[in-house]
Amino acid sequence: MKFGSLLADPAMKLLALAIALIFWTVESAPRRERPVERPFEVQLSLMGIPRDLIVTTTVQDRVNVWLRGRPSVLQQLSSANLEATLDLSGNRPGPLSVPIRPESLNLPQDVEVVTIDPAVVSLTLEQRRGGVVPIRPFTVGELPPGYQIGEITVTPDRAELTGPASFIKNVDEVATERIILSGRIATFQTTVGLVSDHPLVRITQPASVVVTVTIIPPPPVEAEPVEGEAEERPEETPP
Repeated sequence: MKFGSLLADPAMKLLALAIALIFWTVESAPRRERPVERPFEVQLSLMGIPRDLIVTTTVQDRVNVWLRGRPSVLQQLSSANLEATLDLSGNRPGPLSVPIRPESLNLPQDVEVVTIDPAVVSLTLEQRRGGVVPIRPFTVGELPPGYQIGEITVTPDRAELTGPASFIKNVDEVATERIILSGRIATFQTTVGLVSDHPLVRITQPASVVVTVTIIPPPPVEAEPVEGEAEERPEETPP
């Protein structure tokens, strides 16, 4: 049977029209949705920070936005897959107020940004500096009674740092991870990492050090004479 003969049949014409109507209704339904507005919490990411600069102020990691679009589209969005980027390239050291632009959000084309809160992010960029400081062994616990700590050596004994210039100039040493002395009765070696006192100051090297702790045992105790044992006396020469 040819296609033209099918269309000549009124029943087939009605069926084809019904199929076309259903197809048009399904395809055009999203476009006929009434736009709505919904709030979202969006991840904020900093990008383009120059290598010789560092952010020294706390910046919120999320912002609140109101988005406008079709309900079917907004339902597919979530805070987990939304992100706003803040481009800091080309900036100099000092305080900054950087606006969050709607185009910085990774949104579908048919979604509109209504509001962003906060719309401006305030932060401070500072020059990055390096430094070299001695390493201090951090011991905890106490030796058994009578034992003493002798020499403690750290290899290597210096660490390289990087961080904001105002922080680096105030760092005069870094400490090792905890070295536990409790129960130790002999000289020992241990490999431990290093700890920075501030999250913006990073220890570039070494990743770990070898610490040698010399333990001095108590002096030997002299044996006491056994009770009842006759003491040897020198023989007396008669007059």
